[in-house]
This record gives sequence, C-alpha cells and structure tokens, in this order.
Amino acid sequence: MSNFEKKFGKYAVKNLSMVLIICYVLGYLIEMMMPWLLGYLTLNPYAILHGQVWRLVTWVLIPPPTSNLLFTLIMLYFYYSLGTTLERTWGTYRYNLYLFSGMLFTIVGSFLLMGYCYLFPTADMVQYGPRALFSTVALLFSTYYVNMSIFLAFAATFPETQVFLMFIIPIKVKVLGVIYGILLLVEFIQGNIYSRFVMAASLLNFIVFWMTSRSHIHMSPKQVKRRQEFKREVKRNTGATKHKCAVCGRTEADGPDLEFRYCSKCEGNYEYCQDHLFTHQHVKY
Repeated sequence: MSNFEKKFGKYAVKNLSMVLIICYVLGYLIEMMMPWLLGYLTLNPYAILHGQVWRLVTWVLIPPPTSNLLFTLIMLYFYYSLGTTLERTWGTYRYNLYLFSGMLFTIVGSFLLMGYCYLFPTADMVQYGPRALFSTVALLFSTYYVNMSIFLAFAATFPETQVFLMFIIPIKVKVLGVIYGILLLVEFIQGNIYSRFVMAASLLNFIVFWMTSRSHIHMSPKQVKRRQEFKREVKRNTGATKHKCAVCGRTEADGPDLEFRYCSKCEGNYEYCQDHLFTHQHVKY
C-alpha cells in the first residue's frame, strides 16, 4: 500500500460502477425527454473557459450512443458486472484511481485538443470559429471510451474468462480484448484529428495501467501485499553477508551484537564469531 493510498484511500467511492450506471441512466433520460439540455452538459473546453465550469463534471452524463433499449439495458448490466468484479479484485482505491484517472485524462485531452486547434487551425476552425467547432466536437467526449477502458482492463486482468458472444458462442475474454483493440486501432487510424484526441485521452488510463501493473493486475490488494512481504523476506534471508563464522556458520544477519575476527594462527582466511574466536581448533596445512 502506497503512502498516498494510506492517506486518501478512505475517501474512495465504494461501488463506483453503480454510480456510473446511475449517470448513464440519467443521461439517457435527458436525451429522451430534454435532448436540448445535453448541449449544456458536454465537455466543451471553450465554454468552460468562458465560465461554464460545471461541464468539467456533467460530461459524464453524456451516454454512449445507442438506439435499442434492450441493448442499452444489457450493456449497462454487462459493464456493471465487469466493474464490480474489478473492484473486488483490485480493491476500491485502485478501481477508483483507474476510472478517475481516465476521466482526468479525458478532460486534459479536451483542452489539449483546443490548444492544438488554435496553434494549427483546421479548416473547420477557420470556417466555423471556435465556439461552433467545440460545441460540435464536445459531443465526442462521452462515457463510451470509459466503458471501453473498463472492458480492456477486465480482459487484461481475467484473460481466460469465458463469455458467450450473442448468448450462444463461447469465447475467451482475451480474444474479445484483442478484437476490440484492433478495431480501436483501425478507428484511430481512420479517424480525424478530433476523434484521435478523444480516443488517445480517454484510453490513456488503460495504457498507463497496463505498463505499470501488468505483473500483478490479476491480484487482489491482499495478494499484492503478501507478495511484497514474501519478496522482502526472501531478500532478507538470501542477502549477501560480509562475515561468517567458520565453526557455527552464523553471520551478522543472525544478530546485531555478533562480532567477527580473523585468527592469525590459522593458515588461510578463517573468520570466527566471538564465541569461537578463542575456542576453535586452529587450521594447519
């Protein structure tokens, strides 16, 4: 457990997946009942810099695009199951850190995109102006890639888990993860500069997570702690020592008060602890 986790771990939001599901449901209700309101909730960096700071939070309500109610319900249940499984395996703190870092990277990415458009004006920027451009581009920043990062993290953590594609075809999660990864890469290559910024920022948390945690992502916090304690114990027991008694074999690791001396009467470099320095049998060749 890191010092940061010891200090702030108590503030981690439990069952964060349910909180996200509630945000999705609210987003879909707003989309059906007051679609005009979504335009005031998006992650629009231009509007944020002009006083609409609530967008830093409300963009999470923008739901992934869908036109089928049944598919939406299945999707919500699917990602809730994945998220709760990851939270049980990683622990609440690590799961919170993963999702919130993804959201933070998305926010930072939106401002970097705006900076890029000002430094290297696109044709849309010149034709429509920043206000109209970022009002449109902001719709790309939704929870879609947040969901994708959850799925990719699950596939990396439980690669051998089997699911039923279309409720019929059994397939391992790692295969689906590779397929989705390839599709995302193709989408990134074929996309425009706006979609590339959105994808890179939204999925950066998975890249950081994979690079820093791939050796123990399948472990729970208790298992990680036991592994670290085991490594420390092995290192302590197998660490190199400078002194060793030729009679009893004790080293300085066996006691901080032990003293060792070489015997001038023995032929060769023989070292003894204080208990055997004067009682050992001298070595003669």
